[in-house]
Amino acid sequence: MSETLNTVILGSGCSGLTAAIYAARANLSPLVLEGHEPGGQLSMTTLVENFPGWPEGIQGPELIDNMRKQASRFGAQFKLAHLNKVDLSTHPYKLETTAGQICTRTIIIASGASARWLGLPSEQALIGHGVSSCATCDGFFFREKEIAVVGGGDSAMEEALFLTRFASKVTLIHRRDGFRASKIMIERAIAHPKIELMTNTVIDEVLGVEEKEVKGLKLRNLATGDVSTLPISGLFLGIGHEPNATAFAGQMDLDEEGYIRTVNNVITTKNGVVIPGVFASGDVQDRRYRQAITAAGTGCMAALEVEKFLEAYNH
Repeated sequence: MSETLNTVILGSGCSGLTAAIYAARANLSPLVLEGHEPGGQLSMTTLVENFPGWPEGIQGPELIDNMRKQASRFGAQFKLAHLNKVDLSTHPYKLETTAGQICTRTIIIASGASARWLGLPSEQALIGHGVSSCATCDGFFFREKEIAVVGGGDSAMEEALFLTRFASKVTLIHRRDGFRASKIMIERAIAHPKIELMTNTVIDEVLGVEEKEVKGLKLRNLATGDVSTLPISGLFLGIGHEPNATAFAGQMDLDEEGYIRTVNNVITTKNGVVIPGVFASGDVQDRRYRQAITAAGTGCMAALEVEKFLEAYNH
């Protein structure tokens, strides 16, 4: 691609597609690189009930498809490719992608964050059918049911405590004999009557693949070798997320977990120098909320920043 584009959006989840809608309506002809996981985490979600405007809820893949069609309607272009590398020290930026080199005046990084999974075939088969990485998104579906959370840090503790609002019992499973979570979070979990802590334990299998809904867990105690079955209706992963920002390591300010640090969607180098025309939105810069609606909001903000930057650039 020899022409220099106005903007390239890296990622096609809720944030990237919202940015594409706004940029396309501003006649910027954005190009969306769909990335490793086209549609992002919503494409692996079943019913979304907390996105405004859908009183009966909407299936995650349908919501993503609607947003993609909306962006296309206004002129956004899509390419099934992802970024290999980019040099942010020269402008316009030359992106090395799996679809060849692309030159652009601005970049919106909306590459998201990928949930860490256990990697079990049974777990992967039941994502969206009782296996979830988001308590805020899916906890409501487990009212008065027994569920489990796996993990040992603050994220797992927060998920477990949040889920007690809905579940009749939450079993918190951790592979080590001690938790790495903060002392206050551990104390809250221990004190909660609905939470049971299970240490030195790993999940060997999620039961219910044939029924297409979680029926239980096959557990193994690492200290004794004993194998047991825990009947539950839902499994929540609380072992963290991996921000998809490795292509930018060393070129911009990332926090200790690899999330892009932003101020009003603007990105700087580690020395605090603004990287012109490069903005970030969605979960790649949001380690706290990680919701579809917050991702969409920051996608809108990034697109408006791009429009403002290009107006100044062209004058």
